Amino acid sequence: MTREEKSIAIENLTAQLAGTNIIYVSDISGLNAETTSNLRRACFKAGIKLEVVKNTLLAKAMEASANDYGDLPSVLTGNSAIFISDVANAPGKIIKDFRKKSDKPVLKGAFINNEVYIGDNQLDALATIKSKEELLGELIGLLQSPAQRIISALQNKFAGSEEEAEA
Repeated sequence: MTREEKSIAIENLTAQLAGTNIIYVSDISGLNAETTSNLRRACFKAGIKLEVVKNTLLAKAMEASANDYGDLPSVLTGNSAIFISDVANAPGKIIKDFRKKSDKPVLKGAFINNEVYIGDNQLDALATIKSKEELLGELIGLLQSPAQRIISALQNKFAGSEEEAEA
């Protein structure tokens, strides 16, 4: 790879990093072609971009980015692939699902909404992070619950009053 090609690759990676707040870095080496294809297909269906990257280029792109990736560049050893998503828990769920059949992909680290997570032991926590839509749904449900109880109580009271009036 020439310097110019490296420079272009770093610019492209920096642009990708600037466009998201959710990045998982993992090791997918050792997966056979069929499993890798299945992983890519699952990522595509979930709206996740999966890309194998060179560690030095990714480290330089992280350095050039406006985001603070903290210790995340320290996990860039061996083979690395990045999962870029709009939903915080989606890559974690995909990785967990694939780990039922294989010991890969191994989570090296993640950057989610300015928080850095290092190590494969973070996978369970990352897979259970609630998405913005899930949190909003729960909040709306909590807000609706008291109003529904009041409406139900009023309906019961008026229904009881009508029955008394008819008798």
